[in-house]
Amino acid sequence: MAGEERLREVSEIVMGQSPPGETYNERGDGLPFFQGVADFNYRHPTPRVFCSAPSRIAEPGDILLSVRAPIGRVNVADRKCAIGRGLSIIRAKRPDDSRYLEFALRGLERTWEAIEGSGSVFGNATRRDLEELRLPWPERASDRKAIAHILGTLDDKIELNRRMSETLEAMARALFKWWFVDFEPVRAKLEGRWKCGQSLPGLPAHLYDLFPDRLVDSELGEIPEGWEVGRLGDVAEHPRRGLKPVDIEPSTPYIALEHMPRRSIALSEWGTGDGLGSSKFRFKKGEILFGKLRPYFHKVGVAPVDGVCSTDIVVVTPKRPNWFGFVLGQVSSVEFVEYTDAGSTGTKMPRTSWADMARYQVVLPLEPVAEAFAGLVRPAIDRIIAGILESRTLAALRDALLPKLISGELRVKDAERFLEERGL
Repeated sequence: MAGEERLREVSEIVMGQSPPGETYNERGDGLPFFQGVADFNYRHPTPRVFCSAPSRIAEPGDILLSVRAPIGRVNVADRKCAIGRGLSIIRAKRPDDSRYLEFALRGLERTWEAIEGSGSVFGNATRRDLEELRLPWPERASDRKAIAHILGTLDDKIELNRRMSETLEAMARALFKWWFVDFEPVRAKLEGRWKCGQSLPGLPAHLYDLFPDRLVDSELGEIPEGWEVGRLGDVAEHPRRGLKPVDIEPSTPYIALEHMPRRSIALSEWGTGDGLGSSKFRFKKGEILFGKLRPYFHKVGVAPVDGVCSTDIVVVTPKRPNWFGFVLGQVSSVEFVEYTDAGSTGTKMPRTSWADMARYQVVLPLEPVAEAFAGLVRPAIDRIIAGILESRTLAALRDALLPKLISGELRVKDAERFLEERGL
């Protein structure tokens, strides 16, 4: 069995402190500022707010531990950053122990949930709570390092999949804007920058004849010749597949607004249909989900599985497969978020509806152009979904191994040799 150490004995603990409110900004002035779990991602937090006069600074590799409900959640700083009162910095006294310490703390997340549930901790954890926290701690450094390597290899692959998804999504968004907002293929032909038989970034030679070489006036401004001003409802629909709770199997994947990340079409989290108490919508793998409540109009994702979703989510699907990429690009665009925000109704919970969404004006390309775009985007979306499913399998394996390795129930045989064979 592994021994134990108090957190104060193996790490330096720095409690967060919030700087003056006037030092916050979204311009990128100063350091990224993280307040709590709302900023957390899978392993590294996502910058949303910056601070020009930070009070507490974390260095790359420092562990960030949530000290406000939900207490005990863990992320790792991947850059120099500032932290507020909702977080603490946990810095391993021995740098080689940092990764093991991260997993040991993650292994205690459920313990914190039990402590919070018992009422022993009232909404936040104090420095003393952290200092007295007992961690499983193998006596030999080689054992700790071997455990960290095994779990870290799984974690690194999950993180690699996440970053790849971000890259593929950014490429798809950029290509949509290039083709259907800026009309760059048409402008490139018009200005002589794209010639027949020539390939440019995002403009393969075989697509040359699909685009006109003129822009004409319309009610939405200049648009490519032959394209039309239409409505989103011309090319997309909302399949109404309502289900009552009694008709939902407990194991059915369930997606609510809280499962949908900000500004991302990759949906990697979902619950189950067990215990659902109200009617839901059924969706199919590959359909588009759109959060219809303000301020969640930026929550748009492609369903990675068949399942059911909250009625606060609109299921959107193209009327024909060729329009998939175009429809996804429209409903995930900044312009569409602004449109739904301006038109949302209601006092307590402002919302939009499919009827309002369907009226959104769009510039409709010729169908062969939409088909070509879908052909470029669909493989990227399929790869994102494959990565999500692979990562969930890896995460389940990691979560099963973590308590067994940390507690000593499973041991790494001849840890020194194990590490030497891997060049560690």
